[in-house]
Amino acid sequence: MIRVAAVLLGAGLLLSACGSISASKAMTNWVAQNGYVANVKTLTNDAKHAALALRDPSTSSASLHTVCAVLDLETEQENSALPTPDNQATTLLSKALNTLGAGAVECYGASFDVAKRAKAVRSLSNGVAYLAEASARVASVSVP
Repeated sequence: MIRVAAVLLGAGLLLSACGSISASKAMTNWVAQNGYVANVKTLTNDAKHAALALRDPSTSSASLHTVCAVLDLETEQENSALPTPDNQATTLLSKALNTLGAGAVECYGASFDVAKRAKAVRSLSNGVAYLAEASARVASVSVP
């Protein structure tokens, strides 16, 4: 009986080793499959572009709607790539994307209201900062 248990235990360990992948490799694969680096660069640039538009009092409502709608769509697309193989990275990315998405919605509705524009800029700035923090986690986990 002990011998059978030992054989089963050994077989179980062998099988589990065959299908396992390191956390680092899983994250590296996720980054590549989702185009993470390019997507973060695009999100960051679009958030900066939206913030510039919000800071310019002559930017029309139509122009704000365009830049903010693009940013909102991109945050939703990046959000669809979650979860990552790392819980902490997923949490940080979710916070960043939710903050950027909220900023994009605020931006869309800001029109010529100075206070609403300032609130949207703060949300976008915070979202970019959170995205940088999330990207640092992604980079630290995906090192081979």
